[in-house]
Amino acid sequence: MDKIRISSYGPARARFPLRGREMPFPRAAASPDRGVRKLVAPPCLSRYADVMATPPDFDIFLMAPPGLETALYDEVRSHRFKAVKQVAGGVMAKGTWKDVWRANLELRGCGHVLARIGSFRVMHLAQLDKQAREFPWASVLRKDEPFRVEASCSHSRIYHSGAAVQRIARAIQEEFGATLAEEAEVIVKARIEDDLCTLSIDSSGESLHKRGHKQGIGKAPLRETLAALFLRQCGFTGDEPVVDPMCGSGTFVIEAAEMAAGLNPGRTRPFAFEKLATFDAATWETMKAAAPQRVPAITCFGSDRDAGAIRMAKQNAERAGVSACTSFTQQSVSDLAPPEGRPGLVIVNPPYGTRIGDKKPLFALYGALGQVLKAKFSGWRVGLVTTDRSLARATELPFLKPAPPVLHGGLKVTLYRTAALP
Repeated sequence: MDKIRISSYGPARARFPLRGREMPFPRAAASPDRGVRKLVAPPCLSRYADVMATPPDFDIFLMAPPGLETALYDEVRSHRFKAVKQVAGGVMAKGTWKDVWRANLELRGCGHVLARIGSFRVMHLAQLDKQAREFPWASVLRKDEPFRVEASCSHSRIYHSGAAVQRIARAIQEEFGATLAEEAEVIVKARIEDDLCTLSIDSSGESLHKRGHKQGIGKAPLRETLAALFLRQCGFTGDEPVVDPMCGSGTFVIEAAEMAAGLNPGRTRPFAFEKLATFDAATWETMKAAAPQRVPAITCFGSDRDAGAIRMAKQNAERAGVSACTSFTQQSVSDLAPPEGRPGLVIVNPPYGTRIGDKKPLFALYGALGQVLKAKFSGWRVGLVTTDRSLARATELPFLKPAPPVLHGGLKVTLYRTAALP
């Protein structure tokens, strides 16, 4: 009998074996309507409770914003995920479907959570078609939920991603009976690399930077995932005041306030995993309700010269449930002053010029910001995000060695940090 490594939660696997065991491929049964031999899933997959009762670990890929893999790795480790490893494009961990849900609920810097449901060797499209038809889709997908397929091919004899998508999608339609839809939230991802096809489910759906409560945005918004990881890189842990003197729609301020309050970033939004066969609504509601919260001992402050931006920021903070620990003021940089109390972190994402106009007038703005911070914010640390090193230099702040540049909206942005200002 041919052997293939599988995990007991369902999908056949040619790599990532459970406990390193090699198990025979599950017996096949003839389809009464098509005469095609189908994979019969193990009995434990018939009920979700059985899966949770004996939870095998599988690979979970946590997608990082490009250039912030190390920052996400630190966050994932702090949340006590198992077998955490930094890889290109993100972080790998091992866990159960419950860990997949937890990653979507808790991780602030992750863009998408992919559940690696199986893999197998393929040399040509006919072989891919056969393997896709034998795959136990019923262990993960639901017939009443539409799906779509995305694929990528690299260094493989199957080199046409469109053909791979077609074969996998048709196999799921004909063998399992689910409906293919172009805008479906459930996405089956196939990566064919070195003739190994790895199948994943995007458990997140929409990108995780969409927290579910930020409706108002400015001209050049910073994604919440980037803001959270930049705060982490600046050493923010939720126990010191934060000031953003160019707050726009309030991203840095709201992220910092949520961290201080112990609020989970995914608490108010839906996820694609809620449409899978592995989902249990009661368990999920229990997980969300059990999330610890605390009354913040700090206030996070935002200011901007644009009255419309301040209005949006206040509304976003109210929807996020952090209006009580945030304060927004309309004022210019020259009027900026530190709040009463101990020093903390000033973090700012000023205009770059590249996105919203000519950058030459911005040198004066950056210079004014630097003068105010040096004159009034002794003991405070500074984090500044910009695309241009010369603009950062215009502040004349004593920046440490900058972090590597990060891709954001087609631009390369860099976080410049200081130690406590003299």
